[in-house]
Amino acid sequence: MNIADSQKTKIVATIGPSSSSSVILKELVKAGVDVFRVNFSHGTHEDHEKVIQRIGKINKELGTYTGILCDLQGPKIRVGDIKEGKINIRPGDQITFTTKACVGTEKKLHITYGSFAKDIKAGEKVLMDDGKVVLKVVSTNKKNSAVLEVVSGTSISSRKGVNLPDSKLTTPSLTKKDEIDLAFILTQPIHWIALSFVRYPKDIINLKKRIAKAKHKAQVIAKIEKPEAIARIEKIIDATDAIMIARGDLGVEVPMEQLPTMQKRIVKLCLEKSRPCIVATQLMEGMINNLFPTRAEILDVANAVLDGTDAVMLSAETAVGKHPVKVVQAMNKIIAEAEKNYDFRGRRPQAVVDSPTYLSDTVCINSGKTANDIGAVGIASVTISGYTAYRVASFRPNCHLFIFSPEVHTLHRLALVWGTKRYYYDKFTTTDGTIEDVVKMLKTRKDVKKGDFLVNTGSMPINKRFRTNFIKITLVE
Repeated sequence: MNIADSQKTKIVATIGPSSSSSVILKELVKAGVDVFRVNFSHGTHEDHEKVIQRIGKINKELGTYTGILCDLQGPKIRVGDIKEGKINIRPGDQITFTTKACVGTEKKLHITYGSFAKDIKAGEKVLMDDGKVVLKVVSTNKKNSAVLEVVSGTSISSRKGVNLPDSKLTTPSLTKKDEIDLAFILTQPIHWIALSFVRYPKDIINLKKRIAKAKHKAQVIAKIEKPEAIARIEKIIDATDAIMIARGDLGVEVPMEQLPTMQKRIVKLCLEKSRPCIVATQLMEGMINNLFPTRAEILDVANAVLDGTDAVMLSAETAVGKHPVKVVQAMNKIIAEAEKNYDFRGRRPQAVVDSPTYLSDTVCINSGKTANDIGAVGIASVTISGYTAYRVASFRPNCHLFIFSPEVHTLHRLALVWGTKRYYYDKFTTTDGTIEDVVKMLKTRKDVKKGDFLVNTGSMPINKRFRTNFIKITLVE
């Protein structure tokens, strides 16, 4: 079986009409997809359930642990329908925006966000159609309507998205639609839930409580797409299980020139705090229609890899693009070349002395240093929750991470984590016996060979399943 899984940076692929069939899903796994994203902005629950079942069958057939990420839509602010589909505008035009349903004209437009007039203030900026149209607030009645003046742009079309970068919005992260979708998601065998419109740590905590109440094992990804999230980024990273840098909305909401340094800062913070990070949006958008990415897209993917992200994500490229398998293959080639030039010196995490996991963190981090020092082919770790994998991966060692766990859900979830190759193992008898079993499994799978050095981590006594507390160097015989 030929599966492209030698790259350490993971690939997340969004499922859509171009990629939802069993045949294409299987080809995508073989091409290098590690996690599939199910986008709840589109499709029905019935459609999503069929796709989730197909992925499960493919994992069983191929012996893989591909993860499943369900992405909640979150609040989407749009203008309503417009007479004849579009109005022409010019700077200086004034338009009334109302929350009351109506067919839009040059003088009045319907906006779908019910608290629009309450949340905005005179002088604030309003963006439409990914920033192609810029308006400013002239006045608002703080109830149901506001007058906006066109600053730039030539036309407004039906159902175009609206961004409010200057306004403090009162809408919750979880909409009524999200709550219905979440209830369905929590009946499914999925591994990650992405929360849109995150602004505060409490948004994450609220979702985690709902997941825990349902007794589901899914973990939370905070989508960073609002200025409020940037202002609280460290606290949000502490509260969440993973981060997605959603560069589409974020790139509209913040000054465009700040986006590159924001991406680098967030990736660095995730490394320091051992949180998986996804860089998303427009990475290979040219391949929606074309067979090859642009030079700028090649550089964008490579730079995300060199920043140290755990994963890069494809959206429309695999959801509705003409070449879903080829775009994954192309991305994998770019990743492979970029990974030859890693340099994480000065960016590796340190164990925090007053942390309750300080001793375990010290062992995990030093396993990476040890592996680099001796030129080990890999680090073999046994974990239940996956915490050890997060910690070891955050060091970004120069080798693969061979992760063994008796928890199948953990193995799927760790598909998002940099460098991990995952194996099911449930025999915890003695420390020596487990290490022998692990080495034997890796030799059988040709991940290691005679003469290789392997760094083992685990807990002693192993049957007690304590936090990771030892490092051992093994010479493969």
